[in-house]
Amino acid sequence: MTKTPSNRLVPWLRGAAVAGVVLAGAAAMLVNRGASAEDFRLVPAVALDEAVDAPGTRTAVFAGGCFWGVQGVFQHVEGVVSAVSGYAGGQAATAHYDMVGSGRTGHAEAVEVVYDPRKVTYGDLLRIFFSVAHDPTQLDRQGPDHGPQYRSAIFPRSADQTRVAKAYIEQLGRDHAFHAPIVTRIEADKAFYPAEAYHQDFLELNPGYPYIVINDLPKVAALQTLFPRQYRAKPVLVSAKAGQ
Repeated sequence: MTKTPSNRLVPWLRGAAVAGVVLAGAAAMLVNRGASAEDFRLVPAVALDEAVDAPGTRTAVFAGGCFWGVQGVFQHVEGVVSAVSGYAGGQAATAHYDMVGSGRTGHAEAVEVVYDPRKVTYGDLLRIFFSVAHDPTQLDRQGPDHGPQYRSAIFPRSADQTRVAKAYIEQLGRDHAFHAPIVTRIEADKAFYPAEAYHQDFLELNPGYPYIVINDLPKVAALQTLFPRQYRAKPVLVSAKAGQ
């Protein structure tokens, strides 16, 4: 499915206030049909988590289809300092939307998450990633989007993250947490490159964009429903950081 991001497409339905109204409606629909609907599921917590032995923030990178929705989910997680849409898995020279869309660059649409591990651990982020951010059983696709650039992947930033991610995927497999095998790849030692400015905060700036309404707002609503203690209503935005 071709995504054509442009703020001009939805001038009548933009902004945080409107996003709140649309999200509230999505959350209500999710509750009415049951939080255990087959498109979202609360998977078990990690049995083995990242060690937290010093203050400061850490970084994680996840790929789970279109980065608009993945970014939107993590922007609403308490303890996340920033969530930036971008590309991971390929080279710097090809980290451009029009090139990544060919499916031949090695890149995946990804999101770099900076977080405070004293508020939300790497294991917490993994659980949210597998529960609501995407479907880890879909190979080289998510929803309407097809191609290796939409693959399910984790890009660890440390050996500890690699260990935790591998153990968690094995744990979810043993627990039969999903109806099909998990196809999530772990791709270590891959650089992350921020995406173009018009992709940042896309969900929050364009809550009425049809692709967002259909595919991504339900993810944020599921986060609110399944992770009420970790959900925060006010997202951390890239544009807010840039304006500081």
